[in-house]
Amino acid sequence: MNHKRILMVLTSNDRMGATGKPTGLWAEELAVPYYALTGAGAQVTLASPRGGRAPIDPGSLKEKGQNDPAVERLLADAALMAQVEATRPVADVRMEDFDAVFFPGGHGTMWDLPTSDSVTRLVEAAARQHKLIAAVCHGVAGLVSAKGPDGRPLVAGKRVNSFTDAEEAQAGLADAVPFLLESRLRELGAHFEGAPNWQPFALCDGRLITGQNPQSSAAVADLLLAALG
Repeated sequence: MNHKRILMVLTSNDRMGATGKPTGLWAEELAVPYYALTGAGAQVTLASPRGGRAPIDPGSLKEKGQNDPAVERLLADAALMAQVEATRPVADVRMEDFDAVFFPGGHGTMWDLPTSDSVTRLVEAAARQHKLIAAVCHGVAGLVSAKGPDGRPLVAGKRVNSFTDAEEAQAGLADAVPFLLESRLRELGAHFEGAPNWQPFALCDGRLITGQNPQSSAAVADLLLAALG
């Protein structure tokens, strides 16, 4: 496992479209996988469509001392927080330099990951190079515009999972997002499998690993570590 290199692609978007509501990266979906991967000896590089600061969704942070342990660790980790403030632009990174790409979620991803040509090119390069591609929750939005080497949607015919339409409805944001992620994956020909709302769920199909919600962050990291060997 030593010295595996993982590129984490975070959202650059801090607003829910025309609503103007603040959004961004969901803190737990960065913190839990980041510490699982680095704790196992991997090197993690942070990137985003625009580069620079990756916004953290204020809804994913509580008062200091009231967050999950991984999020508390993130907030106290000056080196990691400095990386979040200074992500590399996706256009400037080469997939050849990494063993895997990982997309944490947060509603921000729904606006900028599917529309970023550099993100689409990166995912397509990862597929061509047989690199591992992992995503959790709304991070799976990073996969919807990519095509596989056969020219079909990357997710077509694959067992995949993401934040579900039922969870989006329960979160009260079904009308705020530009599209429903589960529905889009199904339209693209994916074999969508999900669990009840807010239950941990993740699955691996070949080189593709996807998870459902913030509660699934650890499961996605575990599957990625197993696949990296």
